[in-house]
Amino acid sequence: MSAPITIIGAGLGGLTLARVLHVHGIPATVYEAEPSPTARTQGGMLDIHEHNGQPALAAAGLLEQFRDLVLEGREATRVLAPDGTVLLDEPDDGTGTRPEVQRGDLRRLLLDSLPEGTVRWGHKVTGVRAVEPGRHEVSFADGSTVRTGLLVGADGAWSRVRSLLSEATPEYVGTTFVETYLFDADTRHPAAAKAVGDGALLAPVPGKSIQAHRESGGTLHAYVALAAPQEWFAEIDLPDPAAATERIAREFHGWAPELTALITDSDTTPALRPLFALPIEHRWQRVAGVTLLGDAAHLSPPNGEGANLALFDAAELGRALAEHPEDRETALGAYEQALFTRSAAEALEAAADFQRCFGENTPDSLLDLLTGAGRTA
Repeated sequence: MSAPITIIGAGLGGLTLARVLHVHGIPATVYEAEPSPTARTQGGMLDIHEHNGQPALAAAGLLEQFRDLVLEGREATRVLAPDGTVLLDEPDDGTGTRPEVQRGDLRRLLLDSLPEGTVRWGHKVTGVRAVEPGRHEVSFADGSTVRTGLLVGADGAWSRVRSLLSEATPEYVGTTFVETYLFDADTRHPAAAKAVGDGALLAPVPGKSIQAHRESGGTLHAYVALAAPQEWFAEIDLPDPAAATERIAREFHGWAPELTALITDSDTTPALRPLFALPIEHRWQRVAGVTLLGDAAHLSPPNGEGANLALFDAAELGRALAEHPEDRETALGAYEQALFTRSAAEALEAAADFQRCFGENTPDSLLDLLTGAGRTA
């Protein structure tokens, strides 16, 4: 089977690229390992930024529809000390500069904007190889293959496509998030709901943090950060939710109960989310017929930019291909040179932000970051 443009991964980046190409009349096919769009939850809240995420959605012709998804009031931010003392309480100012949406809603918007059949579900990539200069073959777990003149890896941290361009692999950054959910929190978990407030909560000390965000329907979505080796987390008995939450909560002994409730009162089994990153200066030599976007190209510690960068990468790649319809290599070369410069700067900033949030000077460094004193120009 042959396809002109093949995108691996139906995350936000891959779908945005397919949409931007569609706007310009360029067909593409997206292959996704998940069996359906509802196979798993799609993560939490995203603040879509004015300088990258929103222009990307505008390029996709979806900015107005995106605004209909925004959850009002979620730009509020609270920082608490371990004893519950409020260190910062910034309400949503109503300007909408960082509008918050749920990742699943944004993904659905992108999916619904594509022609039927654009996304091929249940196609887990098992291998990629060059078959001739500028053409590649992708093999799938069901035994099928596709050959393409342009292969785009939008397949995330553990990208299979990246092996065609780079030997780099993500490395553990030393911190793992433990993900929990509290449902119907205003009624069932009122103290925790009050602590979180209308938007985001952060309660950090060096090496650990309790973070949460208010989602739709009164759901509190928490990420408990702990700096520890992966071996330490491997000893947690996750199949026993009570034992798992008790072990994690033990690391926060003496913290205010409205904060530790985000661990102990979880309505779901805690899920481990170890954090990985690619080298800050990750780049590759141009290989005809293949490129990367999003986490596949520049995975960094989380700082609120990952989804925005994936959206922007996709829009920029789509624009470049539309501007050079008869010379894709020129388009890819221009896209990648801009990508390398942009992603290196963003990765450096992400590493610095991560230290401000979890390093030895937090919460002071985090407060500086949130109030503008710690952000570089």
